[in-house]
Amino acid sequence: MNISFQWLKALLPGLTESPEEIGETLALRGAPLEDLAYLAPGLDGVVVGKVESVDRHPDADRLTVCLVDTGSDSVQVVCGAPNVQAGECYPYAPAGVTLPNGMTLKAVTIRGVESNGMLCSEAELDLGPDADGIMALPGDLEPGTALAPALGLDDWLLDVEVTPNRGDLLSHSGVAREVAHSGSGEVTLPPVPGSRGNPWAETEDDTSLTSGPGGSSEATVPVHTAESEASGGGVTVRIEDPERCSRYLGAVIRGVKVGPSPAWLASRIRAVGSRPINNVVDATNYVLMELGQPLHAFDLAKLGGSAIVVRTARDGERIRTLDGEDRKLESEMLAICDASEPVAIAGVMGGADSEVSSETTDILLECALFDPKSVRATRNALGMSTDASYRFERGVDPEGMELAVRRAVEIILATAGGVPDPAVLDACPRPWAGLSVSMRPSRVKTLLGITLSKAEIQDLLSPLGYQVINGSEADDSLTFAVPGFRSYDTLREVDLLEEVARTYGYDRFPADLGPFRPGTVPDHPLFRLEDDLRDLLVGEGFLEAQNMAFSPEAEGVVEVSNPVSKEEAWLRTRILPGLVRRVEYNLARGVRDIRLFELGTVFQAGAATEDANKGPGEPPVAPEEEARVALAVTGARSPIHWRGEPLDVDLWYLKGLLGRLGACARVKGLGVEPGAPAGAPVVEGEGFTLVGEGGQAVGFAGSLEPGNVDAPAWAGPVWILEISLPAEPSPRPVPLYKPPPAFPGVDRDLALLLPRGMAAQRVESVIRETAGPLLVDLAVFDLYEGEGIPDGHRSVAFRLRYQSGERTLTDQDVEQSVTAVVDRLREELGVEKRG
Repeated sequence: MNISFQWLKALLPGLTESPEEIGETLALRGAPLEDLAYLAPGLDGVVVGKVESVDRHPDADRLTVCLVDTGSDSVQVVCGAPNVQAGECYPYAPAGVTLPNGMTLKAVTIRGVESNGMLCSEAELDLGPDADGIMALPGDLEPGTALAPALGLDDWLLDVEVTPNRGDLLSHSGVAREVAHSGSGEVTLPPVPGSRGNPWAETEDDTSLTSGPGGSSEATVPVHTAESEASGGGVTVRIEDPERCSRYLGAVIRGVKVGPSPAWLASRIRAVGSRPINNVVDATNYVLMELGQPLHAFDLAKLGGSAIVVRTARDGERIRTLDGEDRKLESEMLAICDASEPVAIAGVMGGADSEVSSETTDILLECALFDPKSVRATRNALGMSTDASYRFERGVDPEGMELAVRRAVEIILATAGGVPDPAVLDACPRPWAGLSVSMRPSRVKTLLGITLSKAEIQDLLSPLGYQVINGSEADDSLTFAVPGFRSYDTLREVDLLEEVARTYGYDRFPADLGPFRPGTVPDHPLFRLEDDLRDLLVGEGFLEAQNMAFSPEAEGVVEVSNPVSKEEAWLRTRILPGLVRRVEYNLARGVRDIRLFELGTVFQAGAATEDANKGPGEPPVAPEEEARVALAVTGARSPIHWRGEPLDVDLWYLKGLLGRLGACARVKGLGVEPGAPAGAPVVEGEGFTLVGEGGQAVGFAGSLEPGNVDAPAWAGPVWILEISLPAEPSPRPVPLYKPPPAFPGVDRDLALLLPRGMAAQRVESVIRETAGPLLVDLAVFDLYEGEGIPDGHRSVAFRLRYQSGERTLTDQDVEQSVTAVVDRLREELGVEKRG
C-alpha cells in the first residue's frame, strides 16, 4: 500500500515523527515497510516555467525559440519539442542544474541562438516514460515555484506491507489510525480547498444520515432509503442480488464541468504513484486512497433508462471495460447494469461506454458494498485485478459509505462544480447490523503473560475504534462494539487479545520466561520419521531444498483452481522434477558438487466416488496425498582434501544410501533389488528398487537419464532417489543395551562361481537362511572375472562371520554350517564353490 507522508501529516496535524520513525511504529504494529523512497530525487533547482512566446528558429525547421517566465526573470530557451505552446507551463531547468540522468546543464548557443537552460520531458526528469514532448503542467501553477512541491513530489512514499486480513490499512486514514495511537493526535480529514461546506446545504430533505466521525464537518448526507429499489429525480437504483450486494448508494450531481484536476488534487494522486485523469475521476480515486472505499462515476446520460440494476450477468453478455478489453461475462458474475445491458463489473472495473468524459455534464456516483467472495471469484475468472477489487476482496467499511459519498461529492463540487440532487439514492436490502465481541481481562494474563486492568484495555482499544458497550467492575467481561472497518477480522475474543498485544507493544513484553505447562501430546510419528531422515541426510552432507508443491501440467494430474502461476497450475506427482531443476540452476552457475534432498508431499487424483450421478453442486473428490523423501546428487561424494582427490558418487554409494534410508523409514520387509521400476527416469542397468512387504516397490534410485537434465558437458552423471514414506510409520525403535561378545568370532571366506545374470543378493539370501543362528555377519569382499573362471560365470567372494555369545566355536561348528550352505547353493541355484 503506497502511503504519502504529506497526506499522513494532513490527516494527523500533530504528527511529529519522521518517515523512518513512522516505519518503525508500523513495524511494531504488524505492518512493516517494504520500501521508503523520496519522490523527488534529482529535481533540486527545477522550477515551473511559463512560456510567454514561441517563435520559429531562424536556422532550424524543427526548433523553436521560447521566452520563458521563471518567476524572477524571462529567459530565452531553444526547444525541440513539438507540443510547446505559449501561455502553458512546463518544467524548466536553468543552467547549472544537474538532471536525474546525471547531465549538468549550461548555457549554450544552438545554431546561432543562445539557449539558457532547458524545458524538460517526463523521461528527462525520471517522472515517466514519455520522451516525445516536454511535460505539460497545470496552468494554475505560479512561475518560479519549485517543481517538486508544485507537483506534490516533495514527499516520502511509504510502501506498507498489508496482510490479507487488514483491509482497513489500505487507506491513508487506516494507517493514520495506527500511527495516531502512538501519540500523534487524532485523525481528522483535511478541508477541501474551494469547498462550499455541506454539499446539500441548500437542499431540503427530511431523511438524513450523519456522515460519521472524522468528516471535515458535521454535515449530514440526505438519503432516500428503500429496501431493494430507490428512485428519485428520474433515476432508479435496484438490487436484484442482495447476497452479493447488500447496499448501493447512488449520488447524482448535475451540471459538472469535467476538466483537469487542480494542482492540490493532482499532486495527491501523483504522490501515491497514480496518474491524474480528470477532476471527477481523481475525486473518486482520492477518496479510495484516503478512506479505502472504492467509488465509480457514471455518465448519467449514457445510462439507458437512467437506471442502475445490480444483478448477475446473463450468459454471453459482454462489456468493454475501461482498459479497452472486451470481456465475456458468466452467470455467476455480479454486474452493474442500466435498463438493458452491463455498464460495469461489480467491484472490479467500470465500462468504457459509460465512462466520464469531457462532454459529461451529469454524473451518478456509485458507492456500494459487495460480497468479498463474489468479487474475488469474478476477478479471478476474468484474470484481472484492480485497486477496487483488491479492497473489496478484503472487505470495505460498511459504516463508512455515507462519509465516502459526502467526501467525494464535496471534492467534485469544489473542482468540477455542479449541483447534487436533494437526496442520495440508497438501496439497502440488508442493513448492516453491527458486531460486538466480548473478552475477559483475565485472559490477557493467561495468553499474553501481562496484567492489565479494564481501564487500561479500554485505553488501548478505543483509539482503534473499539468502543465499550458493556462492562462492569463486578464481572470479568468487557464487550466491545467492533468498528465496521475491522468487522472482517475481529470476530472472536482472541482477535481482541491480539489487538491488545499489538497496541500495548510487542517490544514491551517482559523478556523473562514465565511459568508454563509443557505439552504432553507427542509429535505425529510421520513428523518424527521426517526428523530422523533429515538428520541422516544432513549428516551425509546434503542440503535441504524446499520447493512449491506445484508443477507444470506434464508433471501433475490434479489441477489447482486458483494457481499462483499459469506455468505451475497442477499439483505435483513426484518430488524429483523440482529437485532436478534446482540441480540445473546450480550447474548453470558453475557448481559441480551438488547434494540436495527434499521432504515433501505428492498428490494423486482422488478415488472415484461410488455415486456416479453426483450433481454439479457436490464438492469435488479431494486428491490423495503421500509423503516422500527424494534426493539428487552429482559430483564428489566428499569434500576436497589435501590427502587426495575424493571419489565421485557412483551407483554403489547410492545403493547403500537407498538401503539406509529405507531402514530409517522403517519399511517393513525391506529389500533392495537390482533394476529400477517401470517408468522411473533411470538409465537401464544403473538403478535399484526398494521393496517392502509382498515385494511392493516403495522407492527407487539410479542414474538420471541424460535427456531429463540440462547439464553442461563437464558435469558428471546426476544420481536420483525417491522413497514413499508410510502414512503411519511404526514407532521409533527403542535402543536396547547388548553386552559385547565375550567369545571370539570365526571368519570363513567362500568364493563362489555365479552364472552371469544371477544377482549376488539372491545368493546372500540363501546363505543367511541356511547358515543358522551362529552367522552374525555376511558381506561381499571380492569380485573376479578373468583367467581361470569358466565362460558365462564370475567369481564372487563372501566373508561369513560366526560367533556365539555362550561359548568358543569349534572348527566342526563352522565347517558344518559352511558345508550346508555350499550344498544348498549347488542344489537350488547351481552355484559351485570355486577351486
